[in-house]
Amino acid sequence: MRRAAIAGTGAIASAHAEALRAAGDRVELVAVADVDAGRAVAFAGEQGVPRMYAGLTEMLAAEELDVVHVCTPPRHHVPLAVECLAAGVNVLVEKPPALSLSEIDVMVAAERASSASVATVFQHRFGAAAVRLRRLVAEGVLGRSLVAKCDTLWYRGDAYFEVPWRGTWASEGGGPTMGHGIHQFDLLLSVLGPWQEIRAVAARQARDVQTEDVSMALVTFADGTVASVVNSLLSPRETSELRFDFERATVEVEHLYGYTDAHWAVTPAPGHEDVVVRWRQEQSSGIVSGHRCQVKAYLDALDSGEKPPVTLQDTRTTMEFIAALYASAFTGTVVKAGQIGPDSPFYASMEGSGAPWATAR
Repeated sequence: MRRAAIAGTGAIASAHAEALRAAGDRVELVAVADVDAGRAVAFAGEQGVPRMYAGLTEMLAAEELDVVHVCTPPRHHVPLAVECLAAGVNVLVEKPPALSLSEIDVMVAAERASSASVATVFQHRFGAAAVRLRRLVAEGVLGRSLVAKCDTLWYRGDAYFEVPWRGTWASEGGGPTMGHGIHQFDLLLSVLGPWQEIRAVAARQARDVQTEDVSMALVTFADGTVASVVNSLLSPRETSELRFDFERATVEVEHLYGYTDAHWAVTPAPGHEDVVVRWRQEQSSGIVSGHRCQVKAYLDALDSGEKPPVTLQDTRTTMEFIAALYASAFTGTVVKAGQIGPDSPFYASMEGSGAPWATAR
């Protein structure tokens, strides 16, 4: 049986604990660590975790672990992941996994020097419908990809940002582009493959924060697909939508924080009704896309000796997309894949050369 621990017992940690329980006798949650002792005690009591520690260092010294789930605020992700790697312990880190491309590269270097690995929580990749869609794309069933759209239209009021680490570049790394829409456009990227260039805008429309509260992008992919991406925290009718227009069918999903097969629809192009038949033949899952699906895939990879999904290289592609979006929005230029290197201000911080509204404060 695998031995798992959780570092950070805030709200998202409960999803990890539930996913570990759902895995049954494949894994055991043996310990948690949190600088807030009261919160750790409460979490351990609720989740039935036998041991608690005041910090990761103490927990790593006392426990023999296969994996640590890093569920702290974003600014702590990289230091904790690097410490786990140095101890030879695998890491499953919450999104956003880092605050910048430079921090991702720190983890890449630490992973190369370790026997352990880092995987990022992008759970929407692992819902049954998304797995099926990627397979049908790879098999050529849907034909060439042409057009796509990806909308994360959520609502977060002023009270949400009263938590000190929210809405700041130093603690959260960005606004809805970094912390909310990331799930949907990571799924978009996992289906469409490498992106080529991006044109974007970002604005601070209504919330008193350092970061944006809305962003929009037009993206061209390496295969020629053109896509729009919208990330908002200002939208009272909340929805998460993805649409893929292929030669032979439109495939789309609308949900909020997780989907089942029932949230997906396939509309065939004239003469290609067989695509719908193929989709429906395989449509059976009522499981909500979420941490449970990814933890299962993660354990499968560990058991088979493979690299756990989502690898740091996968993660870097998504993080580079975010950095490019901010760079395009803040400089008013088209940004191409591979353009943001160590000499770019957007490599060390998503804020880069500075948000346009920063000087107006």
